[in-house]
Amino acid sequence: MRGNSQNWPSLAGILPLSARGAVKLTIDVSLFLVATPLAFALRYDGGFGPPGALLVALAILVPFKVLVDLLAGLPNRSWSGLTFRDLGSLIFLGLAALLFGLLFLALFGARLGVPSSVAFLDGAITFTLMASVRAFTRYRHEHFTARIVGPDYRKRVLVVGAGEAGALVVRELHKHPETGMLPVGFLDDDPRKQGQRVSGVLVMGQVDDAAEVIVNQNIDEVLIAMPSKGGRTVRNVLDHVREARPNLVYKIVPGMYEVLSGRVDVRRIREVDIDDLLGRDPIRLDTDAILGYLGGKRVMITGAGGSIGSELVRQICRFHPAELILFGHGENSIYSLERELDRDWPGVQYHGVIGAIQNGARLDYVFSRYRPDIVFHAAAHKHVPLMEENPEEAVFNNVIGSRNLINLALKHGVTHFVNISTDKAVNPTSVMGASKRMVEFLVQEAARRAGPGQTFVSVRFGNVLGSRGSVIPIFKSQIAAGGPVTITHPDMVRYFMTIPEAAQLVLQASGNGRNGEVYILDMGEPVRIVDLARDLIRLSGFEPDVDIPIRYTGMRPGERLVEELMTEKERTSQTSHEKIFVARTEPVDAEALNSTIEALQSAAMSSNHARIRALFEGFLEGCHFTPVVPTKSSSSSLPAPDSGPPS
Repeated sequence: MRGNSQNWPSLAGILPLSARGAVKLTIDVSLFLVATPLAFALRYDGGFGPPGALLVALAILVPFKVLVDLLAGLPNRSWSGLTFRDLGSLIFLGLAALLFGLLFLALFGARLGVPSSVAFLDGAITFTLMASVRAFTRYRHEHFTARIVGPDYRKRVLVVGAGEAGALVVRELHKHPETGMLPVGFLDDDPRKQGQRVSGVLVMGQVDDAAEVIVNQNIDEVLIAMPSKGGRTVRNVLDHVREARPNLVYKIVPGMYEVLSGRVDVRRIREVDIDDLLGRDPIRLDTDAILGYLGGKRVMITGAGGSIGSELVRQICRFHPAELILFGHGENSIYSLERELDRDWPGVQYHGVIGAIQNGARLDYVFSRYRPDIVFHAAAHKHVPLMEENPEEAVFNNVIGSRNLINLALKHGVTHFVNISTDKAVNPTSVMGASKRMVEFLVQEAARRAGPGQTFVSVRFGNVLGSRGSVIPIFKSQIAAGGPVTITHPDMVRYFMTIPEAAQLVLQASGNGRNGEVYILDMGEPVRIVDLARDLIRLSGFEPDVDIPIRYTGMRPGERLVEELMTEKERTSQTSHEKIFVARTEPVDAEALNSTIEALQSAAMSSNHARIRALFEGFLEGCHFTPVVPTKSSSSSLPAPDSGPPS
């Protein structure tokens, strides 16, 4: 009833009318007075039928139409903002007039000598006149506003993508010329759309024609309206845009799910995000497989306050766990995560636990008290330069802490243990990468010792966009400071993924995982760090090397130009998920592994850095370190494209 009362107000709710509403009602009444005579004139070839019939029809139909007009609230609706809902109300009024006219003629038509066709004509003409007046008002409003802005001062916009999103954008720009944006053409690769007009704007060619169209049409801005396409397509568009005009502004339109939800209009067009340039399609979850092992379970996440850990928590909440154990060393990040869960997931039960994985006794207490079924291990030191200067901490936290966690997971019967690893663990050149490779071996050995129903796996991926300490936040801060943007080497490339993708990979792999396997994401082609920097500078409204300089500082200890996702000896095969592969490693020598870890712990206790490096190189095949020359800028002022998955 509330919905009906809002759409069809009572007369008491709409009277008295405002001055503007009274004018609109007066115009409608004038149209009613015109519609019925027109209906008679059309039916009688310019005449008005039998004597007195027209006057009787006007006396009966016009008051009825006025009543319906008021009940529908039409005088209170904006004409300049005419919508399809408004047209629906006009159709209702026309149908009501038709039905009432038919009833009137059924009762009095024979006596007056008026056929029923007059009623059909009257309803159709009533709708047509009212819709036309409103459409003309909207047209005048849009063009009057456009003249206020001035066509000579509006930016000429080229829209790439003539689908639903592109059509919506053009309609909104026409509707709101006050934005100062004038759509002058489309580009679309669909051959059926070439030469056609979409929302009144011509499709001028395909994406490959971008450079020519931009120059010929004197384009000021490009809107990319292809939300269903992957990052590779977006990058291709941008390459063509830059070919025509390097400094041209370009923006991207959000996905159609936002359009359908009604949250998208011209104001939602955003700057191209660096995520759009990954060069591959985003990962999609097999939610059924994940729900099967997470639903109703007690789930523990180490490093829960970090970038990956907190995203894991958010996504796990979707699958209705029985309890979450949020284990982390930083109290502020855990506190913030708790407040977020209270706000967004009030039905999820959680326990915030402050502790360090190096403390075995504390961990044992946590396992005994909360009895987790599933453990996601995201806690780790990740910054390569810092771990080069503090290798003992990489041993204490990444190696010894992980061993504590793995042993207690075995002891307490955890059904799924998922270790988050990094591509820097492959043929490591850094202490951080070597420590994570040791953890992979610990997980592999735990899988061998696991009891029935226990699964221990590792998930290996590259750099995470937007994580703490990664290149994007650092580049943004450097750009905000006016530069320079610092890069260690012009040829350095990295595999990238987003934080949600990383969390999804972890969840997916843990649902499909078998003991001892290492899962790897197909992350597409590696991206040059300098290309990311240049893209981000342009997205910030500046020109690389002109407004914001780029400075090369030289590679740091532990860095390499190209990361690897697997060793030469690892055999890979595709899983049921098209973007996830499994690397089956060779068996590890458990005795040698344990003795090496004991020796590492002893060397770390005495801060014997050379001994730590020698032990890693002696045990890990393909491990080779470069000499360490500590510098002031090695960890603080330079971006960290070589950071592993965040804790």
